[in-house]
Amino acid sequence: MSRVFQAQRAMRRKRQAALQRGVVAILDVGTHKTACLVLRFEENTPQGEGVGHMAGQSNFRVIGATTTRSRGIRMGEVDAMPETERAIRTAVQGAQKMAGVRVDHVIACFSGGRPGSLGLSGEVMLESGPCTVHDVGRVLASVDAPDLGEGREILHAQPVNFGIDHRTTLRDPRGQTGEILRADVHMLSVDAFAIESLLTCIHRCDLELAGLASAPYAAATSALVEDEKELGAACIDMGGGTTGISIFMRKHMVFADTVRMGGDHVTSDISQGFLIPREMAEMIKTRYGGVVATGMDDREQIALEGETGDWHHDRRTITRTDLIGVIRPRVEEILEEVRARLDAAGFRDLPSQRIVLTGGASQTPGLDALAARVLGNQVRLGRPLRVQGLPEAAKGPAFAACVGLCMQGAEPQDEFWDFDYIPARTHGAPLRRAVRWFKDNW
Repeated sequence: MSRVFQAQRAMRRKRQAALQRGVVAILDVGTHKTACLVLRFEENTPQGEGVGHMAGQSNFRVIGATTTRSRGIRMGEVDAMPETERAIRTAVQGAQKMAGVRVDHVIACFSGGRPGSLGLSGEVMLESGPCTVHDVGRVLASVDAPDLGEGREILHAQPVNFGIDHRTTLRDPRGQTGEILRADVHMLSVDAFAIESLLTCIHRCDLELAGLASAPYAAATSALVEDEKELGAACIDMGGGTTGISIFMRKHMVFADTVRMGGDHVTSDISQGFLIPREMAEMIKTRYGGVVATGMDDREQIALEGETGDWHHDRRTITRTDLIGVIRPRVEEILEEVRARLDAAGFRDLPSQRIVLTGGASQTPGLDALAARVLGNQVRLGRPLRVQGLPEAAKGPAFAACVGLCMQGAEPQDEFWDFDYIPARTHGAPLRRAVRWFKDNW
């Protein structure tokens, strides 16, 4: 555990060095695309100490942006290092050229690694006087961090709620008086090999990793509005190889998971169903795809042109209804799996249950209505928040994780390693539902 914390603190120092220099790269390594944004920080305020956003308010502007087709990534994880390295190098070099500056540090996000959420808690006696940063560090160190098992590492460990005596929902306990200080913590673990493989590829590109985040967390940061983060909402980030799930409450992520299916699985179904190349299947899905058929769709013909030499095979046509008949079952399967994960997390116990869809695959026509029917909640399509200098092509739902990572890079939430304390290690700590304390206390 201490090794993980030391590595995270090293990344934090690198991020601080990048902010001092004023330039940092944001890297989203997805199954379908690898995107890089170069940020210039125009004004940095000194970092504050204690609970709250550690970096303070930072004004930044996007001065370079490049997207390239991902290669060597499967279901959000590195599958072939040389190809992944080439895609990262291409994206970073393109963004550097556009920005006109060299970048040494990157903050990255990825969607694989089979994320797992834990809801943990700890408490200590307040020694004397009002609660201080030292007391916050002590209560975080008292949290029983369970043995995650071989091959698992902590990606995020964030304090999401504090309590002193009978007051159970304090956002910042500093300055408050009482006898017992309690803390609720959300811990997100992932497969260690997913981190190590991505880290190796980034280092081979002569870059230093200054931060690492879960893509579902990053996407929700930019796709959810402040009221949704405060009252309770789930963000469904529908990417190429995976569909990320994150639940926010009182402006903190309290659950994250990943369904290992996405837009590329729909493309594969079209390719196999109509016996056409994947490139053609992707084009047809993008141009004609949907999940709700109407009477007019029977009349819309889609040409499946090929070059096999078989005239009948190369001159086939299908209707849009036929295409929707292939797309809809896979999309329904993804949404039903999302619903199962949300139910297991206790999402229905939250006071507000809004769902926001984002990611490239969320742009499928009719998806919001189908999602509302399957998930049984209020559903809206989410676009990333506005960021200065962001090109028009990067303002769509497919770039939600990228934009969210920009915001986290400038103003990250507190994590365990920001307090220089290490939590207690136990082997028998109970596995608790990630959102349990909301039902009990809020």
